[in-house]
Amino acid sequence: MSQTRVSLTYRDAGVDIDAGDSLVEAIKPIARATARPGLLAGIGGFGAMFEIPRGQYQEPVLVSSTDGVGTKLKLAIELNRHDTIGIDLVAMCVNDIVVQGAEPLFFLDYFATGKLDNAVATQVISGIGEGCRQAGCALVGGETAEMPGLYSAGEYDLAGFTVGVVEKSKIIDGSAVRPNDTLVALAASGPHSNGYSLVRRILAHTKSDLAANFDGGTLGSALLAPTRIYVKALLALMREIPLHAAAHITGGGLPGNVPRVLPRGTRAVIDSRAWQWPSVFRWLQEGGNVEEMEMYRTFNCGLGMVLVLAPENVEESLRLLTINGEQPMIVGHVEAHDGEPEVVLLK
Repeated sequence: MSQTRVSLTYRDAGVDIDAGDSLVEAIKPIARATARPGLLAGIGGFGAMFEIPRGQYQEPVLVSSTDGVGTKLKLAIELNRHDTIGIDLVAMCVNDIVVQGAEPLFFLDYFATGKLDNAVATQVISGIGEGCRQAGCALVGGETAEMPGLYSAGEYDLAGFTVGVVEKSKIIDGSAVRPNDTLVALAASGPHSNGYSLVRRILAHTKSDLAANFDGGTLGSALLAPTRIYVKALLALMREIPLHAAAHITGGGLPGNVPRVLPRGTRAVIDSRAWQWPSVFRWLQEGGNVEEMEMYRTFNCGLGMVLVLAPENVEESLRLLTINGEQPMIVGHVEAHDGEPEVVLLK
């Protein structure tokens, strides 16, 4: 007696090609809304094509960055709020290249999950599109990977990649920094996308309710506030003012990131009394009984970007940054120092 053999399909194995094709169609209008001059071919081909802007650069240098959003994703999934985590993804990449003077040109994303949920994926990618709009770069494509067995139900992961361009003579590398330069910081929107393993540990330790009222909203909303994108304000500033250096305050906080843009023989002196920590950081410190220096090493503590400027350019820089929507504040200065760059926090 012959046995009937079952014909297996990719869908039986957990991968739905039709769902993937449907998502691509949903993404196309999101990507089209971010189109900018230079885009030759985007979503739909095997590779995107982008032309370096003609006439703007004599010696164009490409600057690239890749990143993710860490375990902040766990909170987005827990709260079933997926519309802003894509902004975080873009921000973590474009903020990194603008500090070197680069204008972001285009962005690609990688979205991986065990089972594709088109509604969730579309929300995530809509956020990526919004981040690209804020940064002025084109969403040219990406990859959606459905990998059953690798992720638990409802889980997904994100990574992103951006490329920008800067005139070689205008690269910002910190070599112009001098003692007596002024440190100007730009306000953060919250913890951005760093320190969330500690955030989640504090939430578990305090057994906190993410839906609880907090600072005019909910605790969950405060912790999910998307990373601020500083690109347009900084590009506007750099067109008018020579910026000596800029540091994106990510993992490692002020002590870990500001020294990265200082030359040997200098250090940054930051007055911690120059600004107030946003309430979410005080809540984290109290909830986890976190020592102050550990807070500074883990979180941005309210400062998302630190700029180094010549003293004579500070007043005009504050004006330009303010009219471009930022909240700048003078937080310290650079001084001579015998040794490797470091940060001194005055209390």
